[in-house]
Amino acid sequence: MLRRRVIPCLDVAHGRVVKGTRFVDLVDAGDPPTLAERYAAEGADELVFLDIAAAPEGRSTLLDIVERTARRAFIPLTVGGGVRSVADMRAVLRAGADKVSLNTAAVAEPALVRRCARRFGSQAVVVAIDARRRPAGGRNGDPDTAEPSWEVVVAGGRRPTGLDAVAWAERAVELGAGELLVTSIDRDGTRSGYDTELLRAITSRVPVPVIASGGAAGPDDFVAAVRDGGADAVLAASIFHRRIHSIAAVKAAMAAAGIPVRLVPGG
Repeated sequence: MLRRRVIPCLDVAHGRVVKGTRFVDLVDAGDPPTLAERYAAEGADELVFLDIAAAPEGRSTLLDIVERTARRAFIPLTVGGGVRSVADMRAVLRAGADKVSLNTAAVAEPALVRRCARRFGSQAVVVAIDARRRPAGGRNGDPDTAEPSWEVVVAGGRRPTGLDAVAWAERAVELGAGELLVTSIDRDGTRSGYDTELLRAITSRVPVPVIASGGAAGPDDFVAAVRDGGADAVLAASIFHRRIHSIAAVKAAMAAAGIPVRLVPGG
């Protein structure tokens, strides 16, 4: 069985790592290259760098910060935010990224996913899906009979799209996405646990790896994301930034639950 990955996330705005709740009320969490180096040393399997201000501000990714971050951490790096073209993706890869995450631009122009996958390979294309749970309706208005559903939101969680998250996940894979990064906007920054229903709804329908994001409070949540949600990787930010839990502690809990991980030496 493939080892499950633990991935710290660097949400970057104006050159600094920030963290908030449901993408708002952001507070400073540090310098991206410094945090990247720390997490690599602490046993992170990969890093995700998201320029969360790029799409709302209508600009490209801050390539100089990506380059400095890549130089400090010798583990795979996924970068997202502000990538709107094949040329943008090329620039981000040249700055040191191993994979590039597409979100708002992919929803606006799904063919971008196909063009990027054809040019750079599906293994380099991650489609990020920010999803918000829809209010229960059910047959005859009875919420007890409703199947849960989620809507895709873009522009840093600010704009609803009307797209069903599961259907968009399937479409993104058909277009060439080699991996999906699925964030529950309802859970993001709340420390209420991953939305395992959302994860399972997507992992049961796509053949590519899915990264769980949004809501981690402790090691048990990482276990649940894999065991109950079917995630191939688990991503978190604030619990690592604030040293609430270590990467080693999370991996130890996952290993104890029978989940294969790359253990941290001396952790």
